[in-house]
Amino acid sequence: MMRRFAMECASKWKVSRTCVGGAKLFHSATPTSFGTTGYAGNKHAYTDTSVPKTTAEILDANANTLMITEMLRGMSLAMKTFFEPKVTINYPFEKGPLSPRFRGEHVLRRYASGEERCIACKLCEAVCPAQAITIDAEEREDGSRRTTRYDIDMTKCIYCGFCQEACPVDAIVEGPNAEFSTETREELLYDKEKLLANGDRWETEIAKNLQVESLYR
Repeated sequence: MMRRFAMECASKWKVSRTCVGGAKLFHSATPTSFGTTGYAGNKHAYTDTSVPKTTAEILDANANTLMITEMLRGMSLAMKTFFEPKVTINYPFEKGPLSPRFRGEHVLRRYASGEERCIACKLCEAVCPAQAITIDAEEREDGSRRTTRYDIDMTKCIYCGFCQEACPVDAIVEGPNAEFSTETREELLYDKEKLLANGDRWETEIAKNLQVESLYR
């Protein structure tokens, strides 16, 4: 009987339903008397077209709330990953592998005899897009040219590797060292002595990396 009454009202009146204390209350209002705002001019009234939840859906929602199933699932996932092999390293005490193509701190290399490799051709200075390299050279008594000044402003360097690719004798190389942060800007202005010292320090690793990459250069 109530369902038939509601259907008759829906066909003749504007029906809006509001939820009060879990019960649906039906309010009828004519558009001519109250406009389009709902019952008695209530602007917060709305037309409820949602499908009522089933008993199973209501019980499932209450079970998730009362039994904290989401938290239990999250804790179970945390405990599962806790015993899995770790994927992180304890830097700086542990360090991962570096690619042979890694471009780090610059070095100037020597030959096995101790002679400097650099022939002062200035190709690296010319190709540097950041203009970070400054070279002065002079001719020796035997007619060969060697640098008297080789400076690199590491604050300008973009580590593109162009200097290394342009060098015909593999004198200037970007080595494997990535840990050369400083506290002052002046410490990042490398001179020839600093670059040669870096080369002596990292020569073994650099020679190995160049050998690996020789097939692709």
